[in-house]
Amino acid sequence: MSERYNHRITEKKNLASITDFIPHNNHKPYYCLEMFPYPSGKIHMGHIRNYTLGDVLARVKHAQSYDVIHPMGWDSFGLPAENAAKEKNIHPQSWTLDNIANMKQQLKRLGLFIDWGREVTTCLPEYYGQQQKIFLHFLKHNIAYKKESLVNWDPVDKTVLANEQVIDGRGWRSGALVEKKNLNQWFLRISDFAEDLLNGLNDLKNWPEKVRLMQEKWIGQSKGADIRLNILAQDKQIDSVNIFTTRHETLFGMEYVALAVTHPLVMDYAKNDSQLQEFCTICTQESLRADYDAAAHKKGYRLNLTAENPFTKKQVPVFAANYVLAEYGSGAVFGCPAHDVRDFEFANLYDIAVTQVIDVQGGNVVLPYTEKSGVMINSGIYDGLDIQDARQKMLIDAEKMEFGQEKITYRLRDWGVSRQRYWGCPIPVIYCDDCGSVPVPESDLPVKLPDDVDFNVNGNPLDAHPTWKKVSCPVCGKHAVRDTDTLDTFFDSSWYFMRYLNNQCDDFVDADAVNRLMPVNQYIGGIEHAVLHLLYARFMTRALEKTGVIKIKEPFDALFTQGMVCHATFKSSDGRWLEPTEVIKKGDDVTEIATGLPVVMGASIKMSKSKKNIIDPNEIIELYGADTARWFVLSDSPPEKDIEWTREGADAAFRFMQKIWTILDGNLKTKAADISVKNEHKARLILREYASYIETFAYNKAIAKIYELFNLLAQIQKENLKISHDLVEQILIYIYPMIPFISYEIYQNYGFTVPLPLQKWCDFSDLNDVSDTVTIGVQILGKMRGTIELPAGASQETAEEMVKSSGIYTKHIAGKQIKKIIYVPNKILNYVVG
Repeated sequence: MSERYNHRITEKKNLASITDFIPHNNHKPYYCLEMFPYPSGKIHMGHIRNYTLGDVLARVKHAQSYDVIHPMGWDSFGLPAENAAKEKNIHPQSWTLDNIANMKQQLKRLGLFIDWGREVTTCLPEYYGQQQKIFLHFLKHNIAYKKESLVNWDPVDKTVLANEQVIDGRGWRSGALVEKKNLNQWFLRISDFAEDLLNGLNDLKNWPEKVRLMQEKWIGQSKGADIRLNILAQDKQIDSVNIFTTRHETLFGMEYVALAVTHPLVMDYAKNDSQLQEFCTICTQESLRADYDAAAHKKGYRLNLTAENPFTKKQVPVFAANYVLAEYGSGAVFGCPAHDVRDFEFANLYDIAVTQVIDVQGGNVVLPYTEKSGVMINSGIYDGLDIQDARQKMLIDAEKMEFGQEKITYRLRDWGVSRQRYWGCPIPVIYCDDCGSVPVPESDLPVKLPDDVDFNVNGNPLDAHPTWKKVSCPVCGKHAVRDTDTLDTFFDSSWYFMRYLNNQCDDFVDADAVNRLMPVNQYIGGIEHAVLHLLYARFMTRALEKTGVIKIKEPFDALFTQGMVCHATFKSSDGRWLEPTEVIKKGDDVTEIATGLPVVMGASIKMSKSKKNIIDPNEIIELYGADTARWFVLSDSPPEKDIEWTREGADAAFRFMQKIWTILDGNLKTKAADISVKNEHKARLILREYASYIETFAYNKAIAKIYELFNLLAQIQKENLKISHDLVEQILIYIYPMIPFISYEIYQNYGFTVPLPLQKWCDFSDLNDVSDTVTIGVQILGKMRGTIELPAGASQETAEEMVKSSGIYTKHIAGKQIKKIIYVPNKILNYVVG
């Protein structure tokens, strides 16, 4: 062993041994999974945190004799590759596969314990061909269907845009004003599963409460009534509209009806009314702006129509209104200004009457009165009834008179999966003039993407291809055309976790493997995927269960959402964003290296290319080593919280790697007397606490225990005592999941017989007197600046090390002279700085 740990030599030498995946094959499975990445070509600090969290758990479970399933794949379809093709004159597949190769090497260098034999890549035919089978399976079972749908249409690029691609009402690439256009689109009937998806949230006990609440809100259950209103022109009924309402007891207060600007009735009238057409166009364009709030800027256009109150036969005006959502209910609402804030505001704008129909004891209600309590007034035979009684009786009467019925609706709408772009999974459907829509026969799958496409055409390159879409009808043999749309990339990521279990299976999933090995025991990923990805994955699993393919309904038993990796931002004196490598920081002063001019340091926020506050993980691994990078992202904060990357924190983690090396190196060489039984027992108690924190994802607390342990070992060596090789072996087994490279090298040097990757997790269940942790305050010049969590009775050295690896040190101490440190164990740590 050398005097100083050299991570470059060690990590290169031991990489294959550390990343070699060794299954147990003992039928005691544990499925650990992190959300798979998009292959941009470079890993970022978020990747390091996400995959290190999962890697520690996978290695621990492996040491506990579980047959660990820990795969990796690539979410590799999508617009970035298609854009790269246009900008760099390279095929999306070449760009994507090169990126995958680069990122795979980068992730391996991080020392990840990955079963690469299970790898899937969504842009390869062996994956998307199986996905096409799923689509046809859903088509057969009426879960997939096609209908006309209103979409965002870029008239210059001639393509559909997602909401995120519309910026201030304009296409993100062309800058053209976006239009609303009806197109035939493929959908999946996720709304049929709304109730089941909602109820299933109650069983997800191991999911964060905030994620369950986000999904509950997105699904959006509402209980109310479906009311049919007759529409009249010049006192003659010409049509009817159905309105869903949660306040049908206020129907006697109806003073107008409002329709969404895209409601079929409005669109029909707009054909012969240019002013209405212009109104609808303006409202549509405004609605595409991310910052536009229609409810705060209500607009209406009165139609030459009236709606009839089904109870009173009173006729009220009908408006097209920008604040009515086409996606909610039927895109129509009745206005009761006395008991709804939006309706009240709209009534004031257009001089509409206000009729109060709910009162409280003593009267003098201030309108609008929106509480669901009180008694009915101005409501005919329902006057004097309590609201709840009136709701029940009015619904019964509405059903008798056949204009209303009880209804439960959901905010969740069917999932539109059609995308007018090349780099995606082709939809396996053929259109024949005689036979209509014909599924591609399974024997003809996969429908592969053509290689010779022109990315400079406007719109979808597949639609512009001269030959690819021209085929013979599988039924009649006549000339036909392929569907040139591709599937939404969320489809790709909603079933990949099942394909991992047998990526060579001839069927799209190996049902036996899925039923035996799922749900995923632990799923790890960012909170930004809390709704769509997780909801679609839950739907996909349910849809396959409902159609008899598999027997499970929920894909993920436990979910952990890690925090983001953040960094301070820097702005030059002339307003340019600067990278961290372009500035130098001394205390509170920050200057630009190139100019020497002062720099404005901003708040620590999520690393992003636009703000240039990105740290390159490859540079960090080269400078400090993979173990240091892993240690830092695990140590500073609870894993569910954001973490701030700082050079000072990385330096502190690197110094601790050297401390581990120095202590265990010195111990191997010493001929001193053995450690006392008391100290050895104390060390094992610390290890047991460490293990308990690992099991609960409290990795930062686990690391605090390792700081405490090595301070104890340092003290033992100062007393000229030797740490037993037994204890060293147990320590290395425990820290190996977090810092595998240095642990493996030290283990090899000690010459232990059983290979470290095959060692079993230690059992300290017979130990007693486990100490507690304490939270102590950190003060700077007597002012509280934060807290750290420490083992009870921890030394001052341990406390200082925890502060140095935290954001407190970076913000308030780094660069300043420390004149004195006052430490009161279990209570306070106070820095006197100059």
